[in-house]
Formats: sequence, C-alpha cells, structure tokens
Amino acid sequence: MIVKTDKEREGMRAASRVVKAALDAAERFIKPGVTTLEIDAIVEETIRSFGATPSSKGFCGYPNASCISVNDVVIHGIPSLMTVKDGDIVSVDITVLLNGYQGDAARTFPVGSISAKDAALIAAAKDAFFAGMEYAKAGNRVGDISSAVQLYSELHGYGVVRAFTGHGIGHKMHEAPEVPNFGKHGTGSPLKAGLCIAVEPMITTGDWRVHIERDGWTVRTNDGSKAAHYENTVIITDGAPEILTL
Repeated sequence: MIVKTDKEREGMRAASRVVKAALDAAERFIKPGVTTLEIDAIVEETIRSFGATPSSKGFCGYPNASCISVNDVVIHGIPSLMTVKDGDIVSVDITVLLNGYQGDAARTFPVGSISAKDAALIAAAKDAFFAGMEYAKAGNRVGDISSAVQLYSELHGYGVVRAFTGHGIGHKMHEAPEVPNFGKHGTGSPLKAGLCIAVEPMITTGDWRVHIERDGWTVRTNDGSKAAHYENTVIITDGAPEILTL
C-alpha cells in the first residue's frame, strides 16, 4: 500500500481528467445502432488527443482501449462489431496512463429508452459508491467502505459481485490494497491520507455469481441478470475523499 506524495497526487488528478473526458465522449456517442468497437474508437481517440495512453490496450493481451460491457456482461467486455440497441445498458470502463500516472473510472449508460428497472439499477450502482464514500476517510478501514457498498446494494435488492474488486492505483493500474464491494465493518487494510484507490461497485438485478467466458475476459452473470458498474479514482484524506474522476 503506497501513500502518494503531493506530486504523485497531482499527476493522478491530470490522468483522471483524461478519463473523465473519455467517458463524457463515450456517453455523447452511445446511441442505438453504434457498435461497441466504434465506442472504443471514440474513447481511444479522446485519450490520445491529450497525449495519454489507454492503459488497458495490451495489458495482459487485452486488445482494446476500453472495456465495454452490455446488459448481463458485468465487466471486461471486448469491443466488437456488435451493435447496441434501444433498451440496452452499456458499461464503459477506462484506465488512462499520463506521464507515469494512472486514472480509472467506469460508468453504465442507457441506450435510448430503458426500463424503469434498468434505470434504477444504474442509479443504485452510483448510490452504492457514494454510500462507501461516507467511510472513505483516514483512520477507517477498507472493510468500512466494502460493508457500506454491500449493505446499500443488498438492502435495495441487488446482487453484489464478489469475484472482482476495486484496488489501489498510482503508477500502476492495480496496486494494494484490494477494495471489495462486500465485507465487514472494521476489517481490512487501514485507510491513510494520501492513499489512492479505485472504488467500483458491480451490482446485478439477480444473483451475484458470475463466470468468465472462453475469451478469457468477458465476465457475465450466471443467471442472465443485467449488471451495472460505477467506478471512480479516489484520494483518501483526513476528511471527505477527493474523487478525481467526477
């Protein structure tokens, strides 16, 4: 677990601004009839326009600049020629490297007119993140964030994915500590001022169990229920957290 210096935190702020710009570009572009590969191209073009690099491209062999996950795909969907259609929900997960620093965030976007159930799912993923932020403060523990995310999600009837977690972030995309979306209050690594973490609720309208498909990346719900993903890069402080990718 690495506490970041003032200089490192400023570098992460800059990288995170690029992430936000790329997510905004994706949101503006997404509409019925576009392919997930076209969405990915918009993301990459935006990232590179800032002189930054998409961290996911080439990471452990991953082929694209973003992960784009549709409906029952939770995370790590590989962009393709598949078109999105009215009523779909699309999660876009972006990590950026700029001048040696990483930023990471994800959003789930509606395509055209979506159902009230799906809109509530998207809102709940965001609200679960902010429930966790109530505990994202120096002196608390990772488990305090995790338990708050889980409690909010399950009280509202959603499954909380357990197989994948949030993480520390800095010069590397994934650093210690892991930040699960489930857990017990008062457990886990201590939160220290200057620690940078990516907190990312992944919730479903059904069961929490998931599987990885044969491509080695795509993570899909076992029961076919839809999933939403909401993530931000966060700096822990002695007070309210600084959320870099908003």
